[in-house]
Amino acid sequence: MYEVKPFGAVNGQDVPVICLSDGVCTAELLPLGAAVRSLWVPDRAGRPTDICLGYDDLDCYRTLDACLGATIGRCANRIGGARFTIDGREYQVTANEGTNSLHGGAEGFHQKLWRFACRGNSVAFSLESPDGEEGFPGNLRVEVTYTLENAALTIDYRAVSDKTTVVNLTNHTYFNLAGHDSGPVDGQILTLVADRYTPCGPGNIPTGALASVAGTPLDLRSPARLGDRLDHPFLAGTRGFDHNFVLRSPATGPAAVLSSPETGVALELETTLPGVQVYTAGFLGERRGKGGALYGPRHAVCLETQYFPDAVNQPSFPSPVLRAGETYRQRTVYRFRTEP
Repeated sequence: MYEVKPFGAVNGQDVPVICLSDGVCTAELLPLGAAVRSLWVPDRAGRPTDICLGYDDLDCYRTLDACLGATIGRCANRIGGARFTIDGREYQVTANEGTNSLHGGAEGFHQKLWRFACRGNSVAFSLESPDGEEGFPGNLRVEVTYTLENAALTIDYRAVSDKTTVVNLTNHTYFNLAGHDSGPVDGQILTLVADRYTPCGPGNIPTGALASVAGTPLDLRSPARLGDRLDHPFLAGTRGFDHNFVLRSPATGPAAVLSSPETGVALELETTLPGVQVYTAGFLGERRGKGGALYGPRHAVCLETQYFPDAVNQPSFPSPVLRAGETYRQRTVYRFRTEP
């Protein structure tokens, strides 16, 4: 079921919070950024626990960095040099991280006020991005549908453009399975079904190679306590994990499992996309979140399903190019359970 409640306003326009419930879990979603504000799941004792970082004030979503909970587009992650070529034509997009483009530009989808329609346990957010917005070609129509059912939050993405363009959509929820206000995630356990990753050069732009995780702290093929990895010298430049992993294909189960021994909450990730950016919030500056909670570095884990960073400029990577008139589709599922 769903419920729509007042929350705030943007430029004089009321912005509600949409609550979905399946009788086990409850999700709070915002039209600003088509974002996940809260996600309440039961811990091993049955107590509801809010496992997503978020804010009590819409202005924080608009003015602070980090894109908490938001839908990211048109192109998640980085585009090297903020430029790319499609069919012989070069496009210059907004450079908002040095000379590179990050998460769709300064006014990416995380800053947009989306339309929405609710039905049952679902809410569908829709947005029209005009030709040339942030430098991207094509009038793009996007729909992002959240469904909460059987203790799983499913996100279905759909997009159509009238010109060939780049589309790489993701969700930037910051998970802390011990509770959004519980501090560092060092004690949480991560497993990732990935044998390779995309090493990067300057500006965190991939070199184009696919490297083995073996012998590195990126080898998460067996359960690993995050605190045992995040201070490794290999991860100094990224202050922990901020890496794209090449998911094993074909998938035979969850792409990733994150769990909290403290609460017993476990998250299983499923996706139709080839990669996932694992980010342990090393660059999250201190700020106040929901209920006055203090957030800071290493207080969350993001599992951003995606095409690889800078894929539009890397011929060997799976392509994020969407041809005119074709339909982009992807599905990501966050499935929750408890462990003893």
